[in-house]
Amino acid sequence: MKELPIGIIQQTKTADIKANRRRLADKVRELAAKGARLIVNQELHDSLYFCQTENVDLCGLAVDIPGEATEYYSSLARENGVVLVTSLFERRAPGLYHNTAVVFDADGTIAGKYRKMHIPDDPAYYEKFYFTPGDLGFKPIQTSVGKLGVLVCWDQWYPEAARLMALAGADILIYPTAIGWESSDSEGEKVRQREAWLTVQRGHAVANGLPVVAVNRVGYEADPSGATNGITFWGSSFVAGPQGEFLHLAPSDTEESVIVNVDLDRSEQVRRWWPFLRDRRIDAYGDIIKRFID
Repeated sequence: MKELPIGIIQQTKTADIKANRRRLADKVRELAAKGARLIVNQELHDSLYFCQTENVDLCGLAVDIPGEATEYYSSLARENGVVLVTSLFERRAPGLYHNTAVVFDADGTIAGKYRKMHIPDDPAYYEKFYFTPGDLGFKPIQTSVGKLGVLVCWDQWYPEAARLMALAGADILIYPTAIGWESSDSEGEKVRQREAWLTVQRGHAVANGLPVVAVNRVGYEADPSGATNGITFWGSSFVAGPQGEFLHLAPSDTEESVIVNVDLDRSEQVRRWWPFLRDRRIDAYGDIIKRFID
């Protein structure tokens, strides 16, 4: 059994970037001391979720990669001997920004990065205003603990993204996330949204025979524009096994940092029982690259 202890950090955030980093670093150290070898953080963890409003001044939150932010997390990964999945607002060039996951290996080197490919544009999630779609493709990142299929938030609704990561040899699918409820939604609608979010990602685990790790932020963040009543992020970070089984499900309303042990060897056995990759009709899927089939 190839067991990998994975740490997940579900947190609330404030406008104080330095304080956010300190709190995150404290949890990384705590999880590493307990034996975590891979630690996954939520989407855009250094700041509040600024995409609730369109404001050019907020582009000042973006960081260079490499730069000061990556030096900070590189040092944190090296200090604790862990593979660290981070999520940063990348300044690629003046006026050109990405929502970028950066993975640090246990020696502090940058193992690789992934730029979010699917960019939403919904009330309170105005990400197209800030982020250029990714251009690095769906390529797993090789680390000392395995090949990580890192995707980001909105990517989690697309089976194509998960499948391409699986076909490229990912050992695990990872989704840093920032998603929650707007207060005008009914209680029934809130339940449906959260359950859909959980279900679709568990489906990626089943369809690809891979573990899935999704780490979401938690807590209320106000809309600074006042156009909406803000977002209550629903937490519920989870780890699922290759048959979609919950290995851990965090609460929806409180912070949590925890280690979940995942048997990476189980994926091969599940794929032997359910050989979905074997039976794919790759000769008949040409239309999948069309926007719509009339």
